[in-house]
Amino acid sequence: MTICGLIKNSEEPVPLQSISVDVVVQGFVADVVSELRYKNEEKNPVEVTFVFPLDDDAAVYAFEGLIGGTRIEAQIREKKKAQQEYEDALSEGKQAFLLERETSTSDIFTCSLGNLPPSGEATLKLRYVQALAPEPDGAVRFVLPAVLNPRYVPRGSEGGTVTQSVPRAPKGKLPYTLSLCASLKSSHRINRVESKCTLEPLLYTMEDHTAAQVSLAEGHQFDRDVELLIYYEEVHKPSAIFEAGKPGVASGSLMGDPALLVTLYPSLRCAPKPGLNATGEFIFLLDRSGSMDSSTDYNIPDAPHRIQSAKETLILLLKSLPLGCFFNIYGFGSSYDSFYPQSVEYTQQTMSESLQRVKALGADLGGTEILEPLKAIYSQPYREGHARQLFVFTDGEVSNTDQVIAEVGRHSSSHRCFSFGIGEGASTALIKGIARAAGGSAEFIVGKERMQAKALQSLKKALQPAATKISVRWDLPSGLEAVLVGSGPQVIFEGQHSLIYAQIRGQHQSSGASEGSVVLQYNFQDQTFTETMKFPLQAQKSDRLPVHRLAARALLQDLEGTGEKDEEKQRLALQTSLSSGVVCSQTAYVGVNTELGQPIQGPLVQRNVPLVLACSSAPRLMHKKRCKRAVLQCAPRPVMSQSCMEDYSLACLGMDHAAEFSFKEDIHGASHPPAIHPRKKKSPLLKLVSLQNADGSWGPDSNLASVLGLSEAEILSKTPAQVAPNVWATVLAILWLHSKAAEQRDEWELLEAKAVTWLRANAGSQLADCVKTGNAMLGSSVSPQTFGL
Repeated sequence: MTICGLIKNSEEPVPLQSISVDVVVQGFVADVVSELRYKNEEKNPVEVTFVFPLDDDAAVYAFEGLIGGTRIEAQIREKKKAQQEYEDALSEGKQAFLLERETSTSDIFTCSLGNLPPSGEATLKLRYVQALAPEPDGAVRFVLPAVLNPRYVPRGSEGGTVTQSVPRAPKGKLPYTLSLCASLKSSHRINRVESKCTLEPLLYTMEDHTAAQVSLAEGHQFDRDVELLIYYEEVHKPSAIFEAGKPGVASGSLMGDPALLVTLYPSLRCAPKPGLNATGEFIFLLDRSGSMDSSTDYNIPDAPHRIQSAKETLILLLKSLPLGCFFNIYGFGSSYDSFYPQSVEYTQQTMSESLQRVKALGADLGGTEILEPLKAIYSQPYREGHARQLFVFTDGEVSNTDQVIAEVGRHSSSHRCFSFGIGEGASTALIKGIARAAGGSAEFIVGKERMQAKALQSLKKALQPAATKISVRWDLPSGLEAVLVGSGPQVIFEGQHSLIYAQIRGQHQSSGASEGSVVLQYNFQDQTFTETMKFPLQAQKSDRLPVHRLAARALLQDLEGTGEKDEEKQRLALQTSLSSGVVCSQTAYVGVNTELGQPIQGPLVQRNVPLVLACSSAPRLMHKKRCKRAVLQCAPRPVMSQSCMEDYSLACLGMDHAAEFSFKEDIHGASHPPAIHPRKKKSPLLKLVSLQNADGSWGPDSNLASVLGLSEAEILSKTPAQVAPNVWATVLAILWLHSKAAEQRDEWELLEAKAVTWLRANAGSQLADCVKTGNAMLGSSVSPQTFGL
C-alpha cells in the first residue's frame, strides 16, 4: 500500500480555480512561469494555503500578484521577517501573499494568500529556472511535479512536516484545472517530444526545426507529474551560454557581471574499460517500507509494483557483480536488517544464498527511517583495496532529508552513492542530494520505466574508477577574469554532462569580436584527459537572467546542500539568496497590497488547496490511539467528522505509518484484509539471468532448456565434440540474449561480458564451432565478433 489520505465529507469551496504554466526550454535550461488564479466564492474573507512540490534543482527567483487590478511585486526577505510582515498585514486587514520553502528539504514550497475578500479575485505568478539533464536514451527531461507524497517523520524527531496538513482529493476530482504550453528552442534540430500525458501535436515554428511549441491537451487533470521528453538531433554536443549582467547592478557582483554556463560531455571511451575482476565493496540499501508495496504509477494499470521492480533489479545487479568483490544487502523501514553482519566475498555460494533471500523480500518493515541503516553501514570497517559503492533504492518519503544528506556527506571521502527514486512523488531533494553529497549519480523511475536498465548503467559507473585531479582553467582576452561559481564538476562519468558556471569580471580591452575558452582537465587510470570548449564573448541580454539564477542556485547547493549548519556558509547563503532573488531555506518572498483603502473586515476562513489522492488497491486502516471512527481509505467515501479530522492532524498517510495502525472493520461494517497483488509471470530474461553462475557461466539443465525453447536432451545431443557442457550452455545463453532480448541490452551487458570472459578462458579453440552450431540450433545469426573472435 502507499499514499492514502484522510478524506473529509465536506463541500468546502477551494479558492484556487486554475494553474497555467508557460515553459521556455532553451537547450538544457527551462524557464518556467506558473500562474495561480484564485476566486473567493464565500461570504467571508479567506486565507488560502497551497503546498506543492518543485524539483530540487529549481531556482525560484520571482513572485508577484495581481489583486483587485493592482500588480504587487513580492520582495525577498529573511524568512522570519517575511513571515512577520505577512502576519502583520493580515492582522491589519491588508491583502498579502507569501512564498516559502520548507526548511528541512529543498523540494517543497508553500504559497499563502491572505485576506482575499468575498467575490475577490487574485492571480499569483511564480517564476523559476531549472537546468535539465539528458536521460540515458538522450532525451532532455522536464518535469512539472504534481504528486507530493506525505513525508514520514522518524521516531524521536521534533515537529512534523507540512505534507501532513495537505488535504487530498480523489483521482479526477481536483477542483482546479491545469494548462501548460512549452516553447522549445535549440541550436540543434528538435526531432520529437514525448510524454505519458496527452499532448497537442508538436508545432514547429522554424523551418529548420530548431524551434517548436507543444502544449497539454485540453481537459488534463493535474493528478500525475507532467513530463516532457525532448529529443534533440545532437544532444551530446558541448554548448555555452554567455549572459549579460542585470542592468543597474554594480559590477563585481554575481548579478552585475556577465555569467557563463558551459555544458561539457567528457568522454572516457579511449580509457581502459574496468576489468570484470575489478575489486570493490558493493552495498545495496533497499527501502522495504509499506509504501514500496504499491505501483510506480497509479494511472497505469499494469505499471510494476515498486518492491517487485526493486527485487528484479537486485537480481540483475547481483548477477553482474565482478568476481573478487565484496557485497551486502540491507533493508530498512521502521527498523533495518542486513543479509550478513559484514560484507562477504562474492562467490557462487554467497550469490546463490543472497538470490534466494532477495526473492523472499517484502515491503514489510513499516516506516521510512533511512538514517539509522546508513549509520550502521558507515560504522562497518572499510576493506583495503575495495572502494565502497552504495546503491540506495527508495520512494523517498522522509521528512529529515537534511540529516540524511549530511550523514552521507560526512563519509563522502570513503564511498560513492548511487541513488534511485522509485515512483511519482519521490523526493528529488533526497535522491539528488545523497548522490551529489557522495560523488555518485541519481536516477528516477516512474510509470512503466524499467529500473533495471538505469541501475545497471549506475553499476557501470560504479565499476569505473573515480576521476581525480579535476580542474578548470580559462583562456580569456586581456582585462577579463573568470571566477568559478560553486565548486564546479566534482565527479565525471562517461556520457554524463558536466555543468560549469562562471562569473566574468573586468573590462574587455579589445573592441573587436573575440572568444574565450574553458578547459576541463582530469586524471583517469593514470591518464590525463582534457575537454576544451570555445565560446563567443558576446553577452546575450535576458530579462529573466536564467544563467545568473542557475549559478546562484549552484552556489546555494554548495553552501546549504550538505545539510550541515555551518555559520559562515549560512551567512553566505543568505547573502547570495537576497542578492540574486533565488529562494533558499533562510529566505521567503512576501507581498502586501498597500493601496487597499479600507481594511478587510470579517473572520478570516482558512482554506487548504488539495492535491491528488494517489492510491492503489490497499487495505483500509484504523488508528488505535485516537479517533475510533477514523478510517483511512482509498475511495471517495465519507469517512470522518471535521472534529475528528482536527484531532487526527494527519491529512495524508501511507503504509509507512502502519506500525501505529491495526486492521479493523470500517464504519460500513466491512473488514478488509491486506491487499494481495496478483503474481506476474516471470520474464524469460529474468529466468535466464537467474540461472547464471557467479563466474559468468551457465549449466545445461532443464531450466535453461525451458528458456531456450528446447529440451535438455536436444541441448546435450547437439553439443559439439570435445566441448564441455558448461561452455556449450553458456554459448547458447549468450546467443539467446542477442537474438531474443536485444532491446534490453543495457540490463544484461555486464553479465554477458562476464560470460564472454569466462568462455575465452575455458572454451579454447572450439569456441568458433560452438557459435556456428548454436546459431543454427537457435535460428539466430549472432556474429562471432560478439565473442571476441
